[in-house]
Amino acid sequence: MVIILSEDKSKNQRHKLIEYANGPSLEEINGTVKVPHGKGFWKTLFAYSGPGALVAVGYMDPGNWSTSITGGQNFQYLLMSVILMSSLIAMLLQYMAAKLGIVSQMDLAQAIRARTGKALGIVLWILTELAIMATDIAEVIGAAIALYLLFHIPLVYAVFITVFDVLLLLLLTKVGFRKIEAIVVCLILVILFVFVYEVALSDPSWGAVFKGLIPTGETFASSPKVGGSNPLNGALGIIGATVMPHNLYLHSAISQTREVNHKDEEDVARTVRFATWDSNIQLSCAFIVNSLLLIMGVAVFKTGAVKDPSFFGLFQALSNSSMLSNGILIAVAKSGALSVLFAVALLASGQNSTITGTLTGQVIMEGFVHMKMPLWLRRLVTRLISVIPVLICVAMTSNESDIQQHEALNTLMNNSQVFLAFALPFSMLPLLLMTDSKVDMRGERFANALWVKILGWVSVIALTVLNMKGLPDSIAGFFGDNPTASQIALANNIAYVIIVGIIALIVWTIVDMRKTSHEILKRAED
Repeated sequence: MVIILSEDKSKNQRHKLIEYANGPSLEEINGTVKVPHGKGFWKTLFAYSGPGALVAVGYMDPGNWSTSITGGQNFQYLLMSVILMSSLIAMLLQYMAAKLGIVSQMDLAQAIRARTGKALGIVLWILTELAIMATDIAEVIGAAIALYLLFHIPLVYAVFITVFDVLLLLLLTKVGFRKIEAIVVCLILVILFVFVYEVALSDPSWGAVFKGLIPTGETFASSPKVGGSNPLNGALGIIGATVMPHNLYLHSAISQTREVNHKDEEDVARTVRFATWDSNIQLSCAFIVNSLLLIMGVAVFKTGAVKDPSFFGLFQALSNSSMLSNGILIAVAKSGALSVLFAVALLASGQNSTITGTLTGQVIMEGFVHMKMPLWLRRLVTRLISVIPVLICVAMTSNESDIQQHEALNTLMNNSQVFLAFALPFSMLPLLLMTDSKVDMRGERFANALWVKILGWVSVIALTVLNMKGLPDSIAGFFGDNPTASQIALANNIAYVIIVGIIALIVWTIVDMRKTSHEILKRAED
């Protein structure tokens, strides 16, 4: 269980950049936001709103944009149902993550570490760190491209500038967590406004949009192949970009920012209920944004017009009247407004992800290895590591054409998401095991209901299987758009070895956690 550092020890360590940490999750903000009692529903919901917005950011980050827009370009509205299913699964998983944090008073990283051995804890920490860095690569690319598009800053300089968003984080740590939540909500509203405006101008076929929300046999079919992709690949891309492991760690930590009387079961239940409302409302907003991105792919551009699905290609397409689908769009595009708004939304998305990614990094470091450092330093280290592959990619393609450079960056961003497939089962499975347990959830009231258990296990198994199924293609992507037969065979062999490793690690995790749970139960009975 959580052991709080003594006051004297904490004081002695305050001057150090790296400290030992085994206290409450994100201790500086834990339980600091006061909430009203005996007030109306809406006033109470407003007080609890905020953590859901920080979580929703991960479901609409730059990694989602290309997959959704390309999915619309290639398969019209067929993959709308995949966005809906991904969003519903996300709501279920985030509900469990928030509940775990509120009820157990531990975030997901702390809870996993408390129920696994030291060796497994370190392995899972490294795996999760790689997933966060992979996500950060997408943020670096998105923010650097946005700076290039808006201000014509050369890409190499733009990549370095993204490192200095650590100064933004330093400022935010001084203004209070409630204001950070407000800033994030404002940036989300900017993104939402941009895409609502651009889709409204395109006048899509809303009948076809709503029809696309119903899954069919064609949704996960391996044919037809359009633009080098089939519906299954498109669906896997959307799922992989939507459900990310770091959001579960983040939500289990920031759900504890609200003041809760843990001796009062009703107050705990009230906090869980409003945290769920907050999460579901914000994730519904993320669903709308992702849907708008796919609708843009269908309705804003002419079918098949966008040959370059990178952010560069989309920006250029939004200012090229020959690629747009109707007269109103063409008129607005000539003013440059469509492309500029797109770049502004991209920059807003990248900055939002900066805030949440840094908080998540601190959560997993403290939880898995009990190590703590200032948020600005944590951000600086992660970002400096993440810019290395981006700079290498830019340097290697500096003498090639613009299109080749754009494609290389887009490929790097997409391939970096492979690590998310590795890490996802090791956040979902422990989360499900612990929220199913009456011991871990301190009684029957907060343990998952039967319908939640069933939907949870179906979702976890389905996502794990789909990620493993898409792994060979993801690894083959490292060899370029047209890998040879020998490269495909090599990719398949690598994928099979990795899948065996993932299954072995899953078994190790389940066995370790079951063993510890039985020990906790035995001690409780004694």
